[in-house]
Amino acid sequence: MKNNLLRVNLVNLRDFGRGNYRQLDDYAFGSGGMVFAAPQLKAALDFADIEGVKPFVIYPSPQGALISQELIESLAHQEHVIIFCGHYEGLDERFVEKYVDLEISIGDCVLTGGELPAMIIIDSMSRLVPGVVGKSKAVIEDSFYRGMLDNPNYTRPFDWEGLQVPEVLLSGNEKQISRWRRHESIKRTLTRRPDLISRASIRDYLADKVGVVILARDENIDLRGLISLCEAYNLSRPFVIAKSHELRETIKNLYPEAKVLGSLAKLSDGQNTLCVKIFSGSRENSLHSLEVKRRCLEHEGSILFIFAQDESELLDERLEGLSSYLYESGLNGLVPLNILIGTALDRFLGKR
Repeated sequence: MKNNLLRVNLVNLRDFGRGNYRQLDDYAFGSGGMVFAAPQLKAALDFADIEGVKPFVIYPSPQGALISQELIESLAHQEHVIIFCGHYEGLDERFVEKYVDLEISIGDCVLTGGELPAMIIIDSMSRLVPGVVGKSKAVIEDSFYRGMLDNPNYTRPFDWEGLQVPEVLLSGNEKQISRWRRHESIKRTLTRRPDLISRASIRDYLADKVGVVILARDENIDLRGLISLCEAYNLSRPFVIAKSHELRETIKNLYPEAKVLGSLAKLSDGQNTLCVKIFSGSRENSLHSLEVKRRCLEHEGSILFIFAQDESELLDERLEGLSSYLYESGLNGLVPLNILIGTALDRFLGKR
């Protein structure tokens, strides 16, 4: 606020009370506690309004949407946010229905008033304003920004009450330290908050070797579109597996930049390759997308997402010695291959 990066104006609702006692609330119809009256709330809203700027009105409430990093990121894009802090039984529902854009709950608990939730909302929003936090990288690496929990952190002394700092953090090897932090973040999230995996952006937490494989039946594959798709998810160019020599040569002539191979065996790292076969229709023994995400995060080696022009070939493909899982996308078999691949990659690797 001192550096004019954001402005927070406090408005005293008492200034808009009625009568000698500046009354703001009254008894609830049908018995109950005290409720803030709509006319006084509307007067305060009009006072806080900025001409030419539509405000986004928030009401901290136990009935609201549970606060999350995604919600805060959306609020941080708003130019003008107004927060109404309720007390007792809250605000007249007619005012809420007509003027409140979003009710927010900070958790399943009851507080005396909305001031503490308002502080939490303001503080979490302000951290996303450029310049508020000294290093923007620190914001990106915080818990929940990518949807995952942060890794453990340590400082001096090295040995405290018999507990020592992990040796890898003293190694000076940035690659090993980065790998350790990624592994610890995954372990913490899977152990403490597995529910976060459904909305987490996991691409940055996976091993570097993540690829897309297509089992080719003929040359009718739009590899240029697939190459662009892989670039968007920071993957290498897609691999094409064609069993016949003639088909391999045809695809190479059509797409000189393609990586065309005769079998999946040439892509595997021995026992350290995880293969996920992705179908458009329904299959027995298929995994839920969250379980696929979890197993990908737990895996230390290469990961291959495998698709096919003819999905019957996926079932027939032998992956000797490799971990192989089935996933059904829920899309019908009439969906073009590019759409199936794009949908699956977004589900597993896409940003929040």
